[in-house]
Amino acid sequence: MTPQERRSSASLALIFALRMLGLFLVLPVFALEARKYPGGDDAALVGMAMGIYGLTQGILQIPFGVASDKFGRKPVMVVGLLIFAVGSAIAAWAPTLHWLVAGRALQGAGAISAAVTALLADQTRDVVRTKAMALVGASIGLMFALSLVLSPFLASFIGLHGLFTITSALAVGGIAVVIWWVPPEPEKQVDQARGGVLSVLRHPALLRLDFGVFVLHAVQLSMWVALPAMLVQAGLARDQHWQVYLPAVLASFFVMGATLFPLEKKGYLRAVFLSAIALIALVQLALWALAHTVAGVWPMALVLFVFFCGFNVLEASQPSLASRVAPAASRGAALGVYNTLQSLGFFAGGAVGGWLVKSAGAQALFLASTLAMLAWLGVAWGMDAPAPKTGLKAG
Repeated sequence: MTPQERRSSASLALIFALRMLGLFLVLPVFALEARKYPGGDDAALVGMAMGIYGLTQGILQIPFGVASDKFGRKPVMVVGLLIFAVGSAIAAWAPTLHWLVAGRALQGAGAISAAVTALLADQTRDVVRTKAMALVGASIGLMFALSLVLSPFLASFIGLHGLFTITSALAVGGIAVVIWWVPPEPEKQVDQARGGVLSVLRHPALLRLDFGVFVLHAVQLSMWVALPAMLVQAGLARDQHWQVYLPAVLASFFVMGATLFPLEKKGYLRAVFLSAIALIALVQLALWALAHTVAGVWPMALVLFVFFCGFNVLEASQPSLASRVAPAASRGAALGVYNTLQSLGFFAGGAVGGWLVKSAGAQALFLASTLAMLAWLGVAWGMDAPAPKTGLKAG
């Protein structure tokens, strides 16, 4: 990477990290802490509160992405982080579960993912794009691992209200990074003619990736509707869950680094991509089997390690592929659609996952997730991994 690419990758990864740390801090304890609110005995409503931010993100990702094409990436990022900070503050104040749903919905309205990934694509070459996206993915993964350690500890002192207060402060920190560290946009990135959404919606390769990112994040979030309770049943207290999560996440980074980048250079990206999808399908099937009994801690830890191995590969390669196959004039719109489906996946995972656990138990959730992953494998089978361009980007 050039110095400019390293600065862009690091600063934009930090923005993602600050935002996602705020979201992840509540995830490991949300299902348990939400029960303390009035109405918290309704698993479906708790699942809605977990996933509602994905719905509002899904509605606004395309408008934010198109706006970043027209007005510039950085102004859109600042506005989105401000909205996210306000939503976090409302969630911190929320006296009832319904107010918590409202705060989470406003959090999601700060839909900056498309603008951030589009700016990263604008400022990196194809040959280093997967590494840049992997840095973002690694920052998200590290924040997830950090949240698993900090969340139960912090929640025992400051509760869910305090965690949302921290989230709001992290969003304000993200605004400072946008203003003072993210490299300035070249004027041509703002002023050049841009494409629209329709061309993106007619692009078969992008539609495959859009479907995939929806399924991946629906499955990811739905798992955490049931996993905390399964770990408690396995004999691991809530404040010890990080002892399973953290090693699984960190070890999976080494697996990703040892497989994704070398195999992509050798032209095996398609094989790695499809293998990662199949791996997560097997994980869901294993969780389905474990949900029929009181599983031990070690089987749960092994299954989670395998899940993160597949998830990290897909989290790094999918946005890179989307930015490479998207028409250059419509990159913001393309990544807006992509992130819309990602956000809707979060919403579906929380809402449908909560409903499935409430009505049919964890077994039904993991069986549905297995079928969803197999459907994605079928859709992705005809994919083509584009050859990276080696020249410097013109925009």
